[in-house]
Amino acid sequence: MRAWFAIPLWQRVIAALVLGIVTGWIWGPGAESIKWIGDFFIRAIRMLVVPLIFFSLVAGIAAIGDIRKLGKVGGRALLLFVITGFASVALGLALGTIIAPGTGLALTLPAGTVVPEPAATSVTDMILAMIPANPVDTMARGDVLPLIVFALLFGIGILMAGEEGSLVARGMDGAAIVMQKMTILVMELTPFGVFALMAWVAGTFGIEALLPLAKLVGLNYLGCLLIIFGIYSAIIHFIAKVRVIDFFRGMIDAMAVAYSTASSNATLPVTLRCAQRNLGVSRSVSSFVISLGATINMNGTAMYLGLATLFGAQIFGVTLDAGDYLMIMITATLGAIGAAGIPGAGLIMMGLVFSTVGVPLETIAFIAGVDRIMDMMRTTTNITGDAAVAVAVARMTGDLNVEELESADDV
Repeated sequence: MRAWFAIPLWQRVIAALVLGIVTGWIWGPGAESIKWIGDFFIRAIRMLVVPLIFFSLVAGIAAIGDIRKLGKVGGRALLLFVITGFASVALGLALGTIIAPGTGLALTLPAGTVVPEPAATSVTDMILAMIPANPVDTMARGDVLPLIVFALLFGIGILMAGEEGSLVARGMDGAAIVMQKMTILVMELTPFGVFALMAWVAGTFGIEALLPLAKLVGLNYLGCLLIIFGIYSAIIHFIAKVRVIDFFRGMIDAMAVAYSTASSNATLPVTLRCAQRNLGVSRSVSSFVISLGATINMNGTAMYLGLATLFGAQIFGVTLDAGDYLMIMITATLGAIGAAGIPGAGLIMMGLVFSTVGVPLETIAFIAGVDRIMDMMRTTTNITGDAAVAVAVARMTGDLNVEELESADDV
């Protein structure tokens, strides 16, 4: 048992991932019989998400201490989120235009594909949905975006209350620490959940199912890698002014879990842990920026929505002009913000983008067969961006321990 825990978490996760793929490839569709193990892991970690986001975000805001500093942290984080989001959509549109993955492709739906219901939510509805009519009901349903709005307002209220709010602030800080301890316990299930999920993915899809969509899958991975090693590396090097290799070394645990689970929310506890223990970001800044980014900073999803829209337009011969491209950028960014941090959420948000520019919703059914494989890379991109912005903001506000970042070992 001691030998098992002596192995770093990320190494156990990677080993489970590889073993799961091999098992699924050999076992085939029968590997679905062990998917419940992965579902158990996802349910266990989702159990943490709502209280972890609420307590961490409120405690993080309260720990800032000065409402003027809150404006500096939040404003800079939001600015970086918006800039990287639009850049990611533009990248997806550029790749889709240059490579044209849908050109000449005969549309055949993968066997067993389930067509998700298109999103009937308008942009106005999405904005209104950010304000929770009943915060308790919002927590019960796990609606993360309105939960974050409520947590932000609650934390700001604590700061505005001054000395009278200090008791509440200490309680929130204690609750956040308790949730972090619970996270450590639940994260020990990660290798087992990863093994089962990867066996199911490999056994269900197989190599043959990927061939008709290989170009789209490849472009999705290429776009995500360009975001990670291009946009994020630039933020780390030029804004955070730290070594890029140190950043990625410190994030390897979270990136491995994100790729395996395809869930930003499920990876949130690990992302927070890596930012605080490996990257030297203060708990106040990391709790605020990463919790916020887990919901609204979906750069991988934004890039994917732009790329998938062009893919559908090329398949069905829909002509898009410059105005359509601009509308795709706006709606894809909003769609990524509104997408839940769970596997497959990007599929539902496609309806919003597709309907805006006249791309048939049947495209969703075609892409759904391999969405999970692409979703894993998009999620890795999303959580890496959360951490990159957190490090950059921490550097700008003086809340970054550079020595800890450069000397931290992977755990």
